[in-house]
Amino acid sequence: MAIIALVSAKGSPGVTTSALAAALTWHRRLVLAECDPAGGSILAGYLGGALDGPRGIGELAVGELRDGNLDTAFWSQLVDLDAPHRERLLLPGVVDPTQSGSVTPLWQRFADFFTGLDRGAPPYDVLVDCGRLHVANPPWPLLRAASVVLVVTRSELPDLSAARATVTAIQRDFAEHRVPPGTLRLLLVGGGHSRSEISRALRLPVIARLPDDPRTAKVLALGGTVRAGRPLMRAAAGLEVPVGALLDRRRARLAWPVQQGVPDAI
Repeated sequence: MAIIALVSAKGSPGVTTSALAAALTWHRRLVLAECDPAGGSILAGYLGGALDGPRGIGELAVGELRDGNLDTAFWSQLVDLDAPHRERLLLPGVVDPTQSGSVTPLWQRFADFFTGLDRGAPPYDVLVDCGRLHVANPPWPLLRAASVVLVVTRSELPDLSAARATVTAIQRDFAEHRVPPGTLRLLLVGGGHSRSEISRALRLPVIARLPDDPRTAKVLALGGTVRAGRPLMRAAAGLEVPVGALLDRRRARLAWPVQQGVPDAI
């Protein structure tokens, strides 16, 4: 099992919408963790603020700093998106800005904990919504720990310019921290330039393109009935196949003996 992180360069290209659509359609057992330093939106949006009491990563951070109880408190802070099956779980993001300061020093702790969820009974993948990269205190440890990092971008020139800067920043950080190669991919949202054009321009493979589907995006943002047959949900479900293939190739590569003197490239 693995950490799969989604991050954007600017604006609102649909990171949270893409992550939530994937969490609701993939067949693998998942925890969707809202780790955007700017705050989470699923609790108040898609879930309509229906839960009583505080819940999520902010509460976990406060408890961890006070009592060191992350291992025992984690499961009580999750929301079952498909109750009572506990196969699609949500860790809501920060809703109170005052909690951001508590979360920031714990990004590495959360990265280590999420990585260890594959040893649970049952094991879980963790789909991490990292939000925008260019904000104060981005969750770099989560990106470094991820088996797959998807840079979510729209396909027009201004968006691609910002995406190029984001890809460069991630590649530079990964090289400095000796992150194994092969984790980084582009996830396109909406129409615009072709996948091949974008891949050549940014020198990075495109894993998939999600369609513009305003009706479904509104439901995922504000609540309502999610229809599996809608274009966005079908495309999000299909994303599981290339992500799973990438995870399998990465596991196989990491299992190979290291060859001395052969440089790796991200």
